[in-house]
Amino acid sequence: MPYVIVVLGVAVFAQGTSEFMLSGLIEPIAAEVGVSLGAAGLLTSLFAVGMLVGAPLTAMAAGRWPARFALTGCLAMFLAAHVIGAVTTTFGILLATRVVAAVANAGFLAVALAVLPILVGPHRVGRATSVILSGVTLACVVGVPAGAFLGQLLGWRSAFWAVVIVSVPALVGIWLLVPNSPSSAEQTGSLWSEWRALGLRRVRSALMLGGAVNAATFAAFTYLGVLTTDIGEPAWTPMVLALFGIGSFVGVTLAGRYADRYAPIIRTAGSVVLLGVWITAALTAGSLPALLIMAMICGATSFAVGSTVIALIISAASPTAPHLSGAFATTAFNVGAALGPATAGLAISATQSTTAALWTSTVFAAAALFITTITRRSRPRALSPGRETSPRR
Repeated sequence: MPYVIVVLGVAVFAQGTSEFMLSGLIEPIAAEVGVSLGAAGLLTSLFAVGMLVGAPLTAMAAGRWPARFALTGCLAMFLAAHVIGAVTTTFGILLATRVVAAVANAGFLAVALAVLPILVGPHRVGRATSVILSGVTLACVVGVPAGAFLGQLLGWRSAFWAVVIVSVPALVGIWLLVPNSPSSAEQTGSLWSEWRALGLRRVRSALMLGGAVNAATFAAFTYLGVLTTDIGEPAWTPMVLALFGIGSFVGVTLAGRYADRYAPIIRTAGSVVLLGVWITAALTAGSLPALLIMAMICGATSFAVGSTVIALIISAASPTAPHLSGAFATTAFNVGAALGPATAGLAISATQSTTAALWTSTVFAAAALFITTITRRSRPRALSPGRETSPRR
């Protein structure tokens, strides 16, 4: 695997840490800048909105540049937002920096995923995707606890500076290692024409599957801490979250080794296993030992299937949308990350039980299996001559 892929993974690790670390820093930020906890919570929710909206918009803008300039430009914008956020004393400015950082993060990930076929070749996209996404899982396991520790020890601003320190070597490495290739706009004409990839059945199916799998993942992950507390074991919350993160890293790493050769098998078998895993987790949620075990299994299975589906999205879309394929994959990921917790929250409110979050994950997993089944049944017709060479009208 080219070293540049590892450097991209380091940048994604810094960005993932930034995205998730505020969960442990909201209270000190609110106290220092003089706002309520609810207002401070906007720092997290607006980041998610920025990620969702920023992927296609930033990818379209960055598509006018060579990959080297697009990636370093997004990462430089991300860095600048954190430097300003670390020194400002005004909540409004801090809020604005989170939106800018989210848009830059989404654009970086979209461009990084889209350029993988060029960097590693079309037959190694699955493994390269797993390396990059391992940065997200390592952020959950290492980056977020480290950010919380720094925040407690040196103040919340130190966590922002730590993200900057990790990002700077990645910025230099990307500038030196990413080839100065022509922009996607120069190679393929108008970027607007790439949106026609959404008319392809295989692309739509992969996008829906990615959204469903990630909705299942984040519906449960968001409420794992609350679940642990509700069964009377709040002291075990860090361990449950850590096991989920460790499982995620193991799953994305193992899937990456086989995704390029066995992606359809991982997608199909994984969808079946994923449904069984979430049902088991929901049925055994009242037991701490079971919760500890299932946290790791759920993390491993979810990210193994999820990273494989992201690679499938890129492979399916890149012939028609060589630049926007990464934006499509990033948007599917973030739609799931937003839809899952929101739906789980409604389910919990309706049932007054946090186990409803796990049953919400089960429902989304069932939807993923349904999409996989429909896709397999329609494959012969979809792959017949001329069927997928142009969008459906």
